[in-house]
Amino acid sequence: MKTTIVDVAKKAKVSIATVSRVINGNYPVKEATREKVLAVIRSLKYVPNMQAREFNRQKSTIVGVVVPSIYNMFFAEVMNGVEEHFTNESYSLMLCCSKNDSKLEMRCINDFMARNVSGIIVVSPHTENLQNTFYERIARQIPLVFINSYEKHPNISYVSNDQDAGARLAINYLLEHKHRDILFIRGEHSDSYDIKEQAYVDIMKRRHYFHEKHMINIGDGNSNETVDNTMQKVLEILPSSEATAVFACNDLMAAGVVNACKKLNIAIPEELSIVGYDNIALSRFIEPKLTTVEQNMFLLGSQAAQLLLEKINSDNQSSKRIMLENSLVERESVGVCSR
Repeated sequence: MKTTIVDVAKKAKVSIATVSRVINGNYPVKEATREKVLAVIRSLKYVPNMQAREFNRQKSTIVGVVVPSIYNMFFAEVMNGVEEHFTNESYSLMLCCSKNDSKLEMRCINDFMARNVSGIIVVSPHTENLQNTFYERIARQIPLVFINSYEKHPNISYVSNDQDAGARLAINYLLEHKHRDILFIRGEHSDSYDIKEQAYVDIMKRRHYFHEKHMINIGDGNSNETVDNTMQKVLEILPSSEATAVFACNDLMAAGVVNACKKLNIAIPEELSIVGYDNIALSRFIEPKLTTVEQNMFLLGSQAAQLLLEKINSDNQSSKRIMLENSLVERESVGVCSR
């Protein structure tokens, strides 16, 4: 039979209210009494009823998180930062995957609202939902934080990497290694890809190296098909291309380029140099190990959690923007152009 708060109170010889105060930490309790109650809770293996606890506090202890994919390790590492921060604050997480679909993303948000979560974090929100009034309406109703979004809306807190600076770091690194013909590989429906593309176009046009044919969109950039889709696109392009380098908007796409090179017997970095973006664990596991841009994934998550807590505790009255710096992680996939 399930242990109840009444059982704990009887064995500890205290009132139910005292047990509740120890569990919730919302009223002072003598240290000796608190230790006694906690010892009984441990001995009886009592698990508090979260619904009752939330009803008494008149506040949910659940936070909703929306990610566009579970296949890209980037999102898993961001979630690690979110989860660790909220665990220390006694909040639980509810995760929803939008599959890079704008309508499904809206449904995730509305489901969270219906479940009365305390706040919502959205990682890389879909561009369609950013450009309509959906999030403006939601932000007036519930604390909302975006990770890696660059469309600014009032009453939403943001934590992002400076992806313009990160893209320029990667492209200039290739230029420093004497590469002039650089393929740019991106996905769709994310303003982070748009920002990287703008940086690429700006730099390459100023240097008079820009060619429209060097820009490749592989579709969904975070699915379980991203690596293979990128590989297929690159297999079609590389045999007739003069490109000596590739800048990919994430490490999954970069891995697809590596696989294409293996099939075509193109040596990396002797014949083709590759720079990815994110620095997910995969970038260290493939051969050659991938040169990439560090995205501070754990920090993105923990900072977003902190911003959401501030909004929750201020009754949704505070909003902040945090921009994190990028760094280049040099490994084995870039060499000096010999052409």
